[in-house]
Amino acid sequence: MDTTLRDGEQTSGVSFSASEKLTIAQLLLQEVKVDRLEVASARVSEGEFQAVKKITDWAAQHGYLDRIEVLTFVDGDTSINWMLKGGARVMNLLTKGSLNHLKYQLRKTPAQHFEEIRRVVEQAEAVGIAVNVYLEDWSNGMRNSPDYVFEALDFLTALPIRRIMLPDTLGVLTPSESYTFVKSIVDRYPDHHFDFHGHNDYDLSIANTLEAVKAGAHGLHLTVNGMGERAGNAPLASTIAVLNDFMPEVKTSVVEESLYTVSKIVETFSGIRIPANKPIVGENVFTQTAGIHADGDKKNNLYFSKLMPERFGRQRLYALGKTSGKANIENNLRELGITLGEEELKKVTQRIIELGDRKEVVTPEDLPYIISDVLDSDAIEERVTVLNYVLTHSKNLKPSATLQVRICDKIFEESAQGDGQYDAFMNALKKIYDQLDTELPVLTDYAVRIPPGGKTDALCETIITWNIGGKDVKTRGLDSDQTVSAIKATQKMLNLLGESRLIKALPSEVELTV
Repeated sequence: MDTTLRDGEQTSGVSFSASEKLTIAQLLLQEVKVDRLEVASARVSEGEFQAVKKITDWAAQHGYLDRIEVLTFVDGDTSINWMLKGGARVMNLLTKGSLNHLKYQLRKTPAQHFEEIRRVVEQAEAVGIAVNVYLEDWSNGMRNSPDYVFEALDFLTALPIRRIMLPDTLGVLTPSESYTFVKSIVDRYPDHHFDFHGHNDYDLSIANTLEAVKAGAHGLHLTVNGMGERAGNAPLASTIAVLNDFMPEVKTSVVEESLYTVSKIVETFSGIRIPANKPIVGENVFTQTAGIHADGDKKNNLYFSKLMPERFGRQRLYALGKTSGKANIENNLRELGITLGEEELKKVTQRIIELGDRKEVVTPEDLPYIISDVLDSDAIEERVTVLNYVLTHSKNLKPSATLQVRICDKIFEESAQGDGQYDAFMNALKKIYDQLDTELPVLTDYAVRIPPGGKTDALCETIITWNIGGKDVKTRGLDSDQTVSAIKATQKMLNLLGESRLIKALPSEVELTV
């Protein structure tokens, strides 16, 4: 069960819109193919209700309604009526899984709590709502009040409940405890379905989840990018990879190739950036940096593991910087279709190491320019130049841009408005390229780096990722003005598009030499 839209949205500072929730739900069910979704908590807000309604309306039309679940509370028929109005038909009822929570939060006896649960379950059954039950703080319950936990389980297993969910609410379990606690429950109640819900406060959520599966847990609760309360939940992508590689006897329906796509979409909608070194979905996890690694890969794939990037719709990259060796650079040159002699390669390698020592970012797309500079050649000629531009921004008026661009020997000028100065610039640029019957690539990521310290004249680096020919290509620009640095990065992209496309599009009277 994926709980990105419920527990994941409890990440500090995150709030998905109704349309964003629907998009994520559709992706998770149709492309990633998780079994179930927990999409909301009942009674939270009007926005939460509208999101649930959008999802249940869509799910009912496509046969997914029984896979949509909502967190509810022991509150008589209040949560039930909220669900009925929202079109949901599966509730995940939050109950107390430790004597400590029951005593100090609810201030009730086990008998009182159980009777209230019974009434909610009976009312839900009467109106056609299926019931699953959370045992909140179950992990501490097993540590400190196991007699109460088993009393609760004896009671719950006698009710018409589909699944009983065992959350490590505060992320305090060790792997050995996860195995022992889950196994003791599965062995005692062999005819019932138990889910494990791990949190990551000690960075043990994946290990705990793996041990819970080994102990016989029947279901797992995961979130995209490990989003969730405090340190988050067990992450979907990493957990699936671990299960597929270390417990092949356990089968899931999840499509590995779709994990990166949904990760990037959730990153965009949530505003929570994925760390570059996050397993499976991080920017750098399939990038070899050390030259010795690239050399080993070249000779016999010595630094490959089961975690092949192609499994997740990604590709292996070789970083360029001060630890780069010739093998790294050769791999990148091969991708660009460039061949250098031994002496030329040494010179280029040395320049890249020097740039790395100065902490400059070097991308594969910079290589032709570095080669041109180092070898003092005119092989790299900029066919596209942004000659002039005027950017305006006024209160209560849409930003606008007028620009003049030279493409080969022809000069174009256009104006446009946009949601920001750079957006206006791109809209004007699109007008120019429309005249050439040339489609600009899709901008897939836009990152700005500004040094700390508060200096208003500090250089700003803008790194833009474009999808060109099905590949992600990064270009960067450097300037004290953020929009200008983005324009510089865009000009680099325009020169990477491919001269042949422009040559075919320009008027026949323009003579070009290739």
